[in-house]
Amino acid sequence: MIHPSPVREQQITDDLQHLLQVLPPDIRLAVEADGEQDQLLEIVLDLGRLPEARFPNRWIYLTDRLVDHNDLGYVVSRVGEFGKDNRAGIERTLHRISAIRNRAGRVVGLTCRIGRAVYGTIDIMRDVVETGKSILMLGRPGVGKTTKCREIARVLSEEFDKRVVVVDTSNEIAGDGDIPHPGIGRARRMQVPEPRLQHAVMIEAVENHMPEVIVIDEISTQEEAFAARTIAERGVQLIGTAHGNTLDNLLMNPTLSDLVGGIQAVTLSDEEAKRRGTQKTVLERRGPPTFDIVIEILEKDKMAIHLDVAKTVDEMLRGRAPQPEIRERRLDGEVEILQLPDETVNVPPPTLRFEREQAERQREHPELPATVRVCPYGVSRSRLEKAIRDLRVPALLTKNWDEADAIIALKAHYRREPGRLRDAIEHNKPTFVVRSNTQVQIEGVLKEMFGLQDVSEEEMALREAREAIERVIDYGEPVELMPQNAYIRRLQHQIAEQYNLVSASVGAEPRRRVRIAKG
Repeated sequence: MIHPSPVREQQITDDLQHLLQVLPPDIRLAVEADGEQDQLLEIVLDLGRLPEARFPNRWIYLTDRLVDHNDLGYVVSRVGEFGKDNRAGIERTLHRISAIRNRAGRVVGLTCRIGRAVYGTIDIMRDVVETGKSILMLGRPGVGKTTKCREIARVLSEEFDKRVVVVDTSNEIAGDGDIPHPGIGRARRMQVPEPRLQHAVMIEAVENHMPEVIVIDEISTQEEAFAARTIAERGVQLIGTAHGNTLDNLLMNPTLSDLVGGIQAVTLSDEEAKRRGTQKTVLERRGPPTFDIVIEILEKDKMAIHLDVAKTVDEMLRGRAPQPEIRERRLDGEVEILQLPDETVNVPPPTLRFEREQAERQREHPELPATVRVCPYGVSRSRLEKAIRDLRVPALLTKNWDEADAIIALKAHYRREPGRLRDAIEHNKPTFVVRSNTQVQIEGVLKEMFGLQDVSEEEMALREAREAIERVIDYGEPVELMPQNAYIRRLQHQIAEQYNLVSASVGAEPRRRVRIAKG
């Protein structure tokens, strides 16, 4: 089904020359000599190391001389002031320069990240934006949430003449300097002096400047969630993003669940419990959601849209799975609806669902192996179910090891070899081990078990790092990644650094690995 909205060609502007002008001359010439400037992601200058340019699938050294203090000072003197988050920018551009400092506060490293404004990126969701309802966007880092916030601000301010205010915490949306980037159109921008003050600036915006729309990137604290609710109650349209990939992620996050109505335990009367066919204590939505619509950005050009958050959350708490509208922008620019929305769909118990799916798969592809019964030991059952579903492997979960064809165990449990697991090992049950309960590691074990073709080692490692970052941000618990070589560990450290998290390499080669935690 093709979406009826008009489709516009996407245009990208990056003002790359403004960034190149702040680089030392020989480094600038080396960047200009490369034939893929439009793919450039960032330039890294670390004291005593060779300068690097990084692209989506490769990196290069820019010169054969080491970076010195003069090079770092050259760049620092030509960009805006560094804030308390150690970020600076170039006025009226979206480029970001992040500093690494030594104990004395002196800059010893710089990450010069290229910022690009993409025009036309919200065509896939334009009709939703035009409803005037508050919209919350979710998705993994780097999927385009901030880019869409910027484009929504421009469209609502220029094409619909609305009073739009952008609350710009790290100058991610409207760029550095006192004059905002033209990518936000006629929208006004309020800068935030420190990240911890974002909630106060949100309230100030609605009290002092009479906006019809407020755009907020990265709602991440309880104070910000409360400020968002206060703004919504005053009738202002909210456009925001938050940590978490899916609506059910957000619902289970005690800090941010209020954005979609929150959860509370309710004790029912005997009669009501009997009528519902439930236990006496059930979970219910605590109040109206702050955001009317939630959009899960699955990929840059693919999203799932929950058009009625209140109804969706109610059904989820009753054990029914929502069926959102799923849209995708094709290579020819047309927007296709892959799945029509439905209020809810009944979901059979996991075991029955997998049995049915695998029976259908076996009928369609008799050459494939029969269903493998897998017993998880210490491994997240829900993540294992998701991995089986996503990879479409012929596997079925069982609680009993003696019925299982294979066992997947968490390393912490495997080391201790408790009774049940020891019995299984002694009976020569094939046993696979995961270091931690991350989706990437669980999928990796299943791919090993079924001999599936894997993506590159580097891509898997970076994906694992991003997933770990989300878990650390959402739950505050440190996460250890799979062992990697020194080059890949360095890339993982750099991703963690971009989110102001602490990372360290632990263990000895060849089992040396990265551990990510909050500072």
